[in-house]
Amino acid sequence: MKRTMFAYTKNILERVSFDPLLFCKELEKALKVLLPYEIEQLTEWLLNYTVEKPELRQCLIYVNP
Repeated sequence: MKRTMFAYTKNILERVSFDPLLFCKELEKALKVLLPYEIEQLTEWLLNYTVEKPELRQCLIYVNP
């Protein structure tokens, strides 16, 4: 079964969500390899995911210009 880079990125970000600094680093790395439409999907996912994790909201600066 083929796994998209977007799904892989979400998996990694969920696993490192215990540490905001590591979360931000992984997000930065992901933004370098994802396609533009995947970045849009990731931005939408991040907005929903960080509602319950306000400590991660600081990382949204990487996806919002």
